[in-house]
Formats: sequence, structure tokens, C-alpha cells
Amino acid sequence: MSTQDTLAAERPAAQGGGRLDGKVVLITGASSGIGRATMEACGREGAKVVGTARTESKLNEALEAAKAAGGDGIVVPADLEDTSSQERVVKAALDAFGQVDVLINNAGVGWQYGIDNPGTMAAIHEASLENWRAIIGGVDLEGYYLAIHAVLPHMLERGTGSIVNVASMAGVTGLYDAHAYTAAKGAIVNLTRSMAITYAKQGVRTNTVCPGFVDTPMIAPVVGAFDDPQVASALSPMGRPARPEEIAAALVFFASDESSYCTGSTLVVDGGCTARSFPA
Repeated sequence: MSTQDTLAAERPAAQGGGRLDGKVVLITGASSGIGRATMEACGREGAKVVGTARTESKLNEALEAAKAAGGDGIVVPADLEDTSSQERVVKAALDAFGQVDVLINNAGVGWQYGIDNPGTMAAIHEASLENWRAIIGGVDLEGYYLAIHAVLPHMLERGTGSIVNVASMAGVTGLYDAHAYTAAKGAIVNLTRSMAITYAKQGVRTNTVCPGFVDTPMIAPVVGAFDDPQVASALSPMGRPARPEEIAAALVFFASDESSYCTGSTLVVDGGCTARSFPA
């Protein structure tokens, strides 16, 4: 049993009075990692969740976890790089529940993608135009545009909504490689700010969560480095990666009315990585 599953088993299901009661939360990249943890966390807070990702079997597992925690919802398998898929996902949410109160834009790629697609996580002098477009024109940036573009008219019509974009600590600081990735994450951070000031008076809030290292399949090729205490200390002041549910907690905050005066905010959840000027 994973750490996430163990913690889930120890927590009771919601009995009403959750922070997301009555809200419909659409989560992209919901089949594993941060997305799955967020499905469960939102369910625990009383939300109806709509999860989307490519793999239906993993989405169903995430939905069952959300239901076991006290929530309800549906899943909509989709390839989010297909330009028509986001409209279909939003339509499915509206058909099922009549509204979408929260969009959590979480789908993205990471280090494993760079291994599977050489050059995409390289420095700019080593990356081809195709490598660049795979990240910028793929799910890491264009996919966010497509999801926002699909759901925003509905939120504006209702005069309410919360959009939470998951970026990365690499969106607020530089990396020696993965330049397309850092460009995409930095763009998400500033897109969030621009949307915040544009739509604040129309009732739609937009915020960003920037995770650091998180123990998910996305960084599985490098997370083993934390097994060495010296390397772990160099990577993060806390000496460990985050658990997915620690990032989900920040996403639930922005999804809920507790963050009603937050828009354009960037919350870095990175164990102190970006707080220091050089490694220990």
C-alpha cells in the first residue's frame, strides 16, 4: 500500500460541512500523483469532482478514492493535447452537474517525459524546435489555455468561479536545463496574474500553486536521489520530496471560499527550495 493510500485509509470520510460542499471541481491530470490526491481531497471536502486524463482505469481508481472520502463525481477520459477534448470534458461536467465552480489545471509533463522524449527537457541550445513545441504547444501550456478557454465563458456567465493553475517552482526560478519546461511554467504564473486582474470584478478568481519536488511518477527517475541524505539536503532544505496530498491541500485552499480574497496569488509549496540562495 502506498503512503497516499495508507493516509487515505486512516482518514474518515466526510460527513457534511466540508469546505467544498455544493461545488463542482474539474481536475485535469486526475489519474495519478497530485491530480489523484486532489480528487480525493476535494471529495473529502464535499465536492462533486470531474476528473480527466488519458487512462480510464486509473481515473476510475481516483474516483473511487474520492467517493470513499465522502465525495461524488464522474470521470471523462481524454487526451488533453487534442484541441477538441477540453470542450467535451466541460460539456460532460455541465451535463452531469449543471455547473463548474472550480477548474484545477494540473495536467502536465515532467522528467519522465524527457526520458521518453529525448531533447524535450534539454537546455535550449540542445533542444530542437520540435522538442520546444512538444512542451510549449503541448499539455504544459497550450493544454492550460484549452481548459481555461472551455470553462471560462460558463464561469463568467454565472459571475463566479475559481481557476487554480499548477505550475512549478521552476516557474519562479531558473533551471540549468528543461528550458521549454521553465518557460511554460513561468508563462502559467504570469497568465494567472493577467487573468486575475482581468476577471476579478466578474467574480472569477485565478491563482497558481508552484510545487517543488513531489514524489509522483512524473519525477520517478530522479526521486531516488532523496535516499542519500547529503543529496537530499542539497535538493531541499526539508531533505525530502513533498507528498502529493501536501500539494493537494494548497489546491483545496484556492478552490474553497477560504481564499475568497486571493486572486493573482502564487503559492510556492517547495519545502524551502526557492527560499535559499545556494544549497547547504
